[in-house]
Amino acid sequence: MRFFSARAALLLFGVSLLRADTYLVLPFFNESGRPNLDWIGESIGEAILDGISSQGMLAVARDDREEAYHRLSLQPSGSPLTLASVVRLGQSVDAEEVIYGTFDLKAADDPKKSRGSLHIQAQILDLKQFRQGPRFSEVGALEDLAALQNQVAWQALKYISPSTAPAEQDFLRRHPPVRVDALENYIRGLLAHKDEDRLRFFSQAVRLQSDFSPAAFQLGRLEWQQRQYRAAADWLQKVAQSDPDYLQANFFLGLARFNSGDYAGAQGAFELVAANLPLNEVLNDLGAAQSRRNLPQAVDNFQKALDGDQSDPAYQFNVGYALWKRGMFDQAADRFRAVLERDPDDRDAPVLLERCQTRNGPRPGDTRTVNLERIKTNYEESAYRELKSILQKK
Repeated sequence: MRFFSARAALLLFGVSLLRADTYLVLPFFNESGRPNLDWIGESIGEAILDGISSQGMLAVARDDREEAYHRLSLQPSGSPLTLASVVRLGQSVDAEEVIYGTFDLKAADDPKKSRGSLHIQAQILDLKQFRQGPRFSEVGALEDLAALQNQVAWQALKYISPSTAPAEQDFLRRHPPVRVDALENYIRGLLAHKDEDRLRFFSQAVRLQSDFSPAAFQLGRLEWQQRQYRAAADWLQKVAQSDPDYLQANFFLGLARFNSGDYAGAQGAFELVAANLPLNEVLNDLGAAQSRRNLPQAVDNFQKALDGDQSDPAYQFNVGYALWKRGMFDQAADRFRAVLERDPDDRDAPVLLERCQTRNGPRPGDTRTVNLERIKTNYEESAYRELKSILQKK
């Protein structure tokens, strides 16, 4: 079986002629007149986005959506978007359908019992047919925000994909309720611009609700970025299997364990991801973990990654390195020459090429040739899923 670079394959199969169905979810507009409640609209949008993503459907990522707002000089909050602006946003990210709406918070009859009555209205715009879908709404106490937005998410999913949407009870079981104060801290963490603020909000979210999987994922990513690998692994392994970021969490869990020297643990995490998403970067990193354990399977996984992208010098190097460790000097030398053709300034390839030419394998205590496996930190799940969807269409 041949493995492809997902992004390269998207070009290979001509996505300009055939695209996968993509959904854009906008933050719901705040009609309450209180800007401090804008986080609720973000939370509703995030719940719908997670609901769509958890079914393996393609939804525009938060970062891409924010870039579209910026590019079109629009604000996520402020005045309600016109229909023309909604259309422009959807077209700018090549979405087939846009999900958007409003919310309002009215005073509770008994303030001692509730923080207010929340009214949510959702709308779906089909950009392929350029027609409005049905409106649907939910009303309830603010304290029940998680349950209300999950109901909206399920209704949206049921409309856009009636044949594949799970039963309502199954969907709600996979998206359990979250305390509203934990949810508020989580959303404020997503909206924060500084890492220290994100860390504070996400940490508070999991203090309020210890099994809050999305907050654990975000904390794991933050710790990974700060090279706190053991702390990152502790958070990432708490991400629930039902979480749409579960596979990505395990990819970074593998990286965190690898950088902590837990190569067996890293191998297990990468194997889990590879069984579901045979991305080149995952197979490469799986091979690196196996290579650190001197397992013969490393060569096969390095080779699969290279088969997917012959132009990547890291994949060429890793295949050569694994072959050299096994005493297959002629084959390894070919790979190191390929590395140098692509990167003449590579520091390790000339040393190992000379070792191949003189038929010298690994030497005990030679620090120049130990642990040279090259790992990848990019993760192209969205591109892979888009490619898979396109191929299914073809």
